[in-house]
Amino acid sequence: MTELRRRRDETRSEECWRIYYGDVHVGTIAARTGGPRDEAKWDWKCGFYPGIEPGEHRSGSAETFPEARAEFEAAWQALLPARTDADFQAWRDAQALTAWKYAMWEAGAKLPTQTTSGVSRCFCGATIDIAGTDRHVLDAHSEMRTA
Repeated sequence: MTELRRRRDETRSEECWRIYYGDVHVGTIAARTGGPRDEAKWDWKCGFYPGIEPGEHRSGSAETFPEARAEFEAAWQALLPARTDADFQAWRDAQALTAWKYAMWEAGAKLPTQTTSGVSRCFCGATIDIAGTDRHVLDAHSEMRTA
């Protein structure tokens, strides 16, 4: 069984941990900032999209990091049994499509949806249209699934 792993998010000023199940980002535990002193010090969010519908996500707050971690793990154990390989693959595919979109913009290329004809050229040189974009990205640029 795949274990949950935590990675510190160095882009945030407050202490924040991104939680991964394999290569899928499934949640976050972060220190709260700017709130009243009598409120809980940690927030956690459990879920990923696509893969888990927004109404299924879980969240909460806790006074200490160990409490937030325990609550997160309990929420994850409740969500995990209903997840399929397709749920995790949907998240990976969405990540690949987003990475590809930014790579296209960085290369100065237009997406097919940004042209009047609905046809464009990928940064790799392939001609793509609106209907075939997702398949092209997932077949030709599969390395972006873990980018």
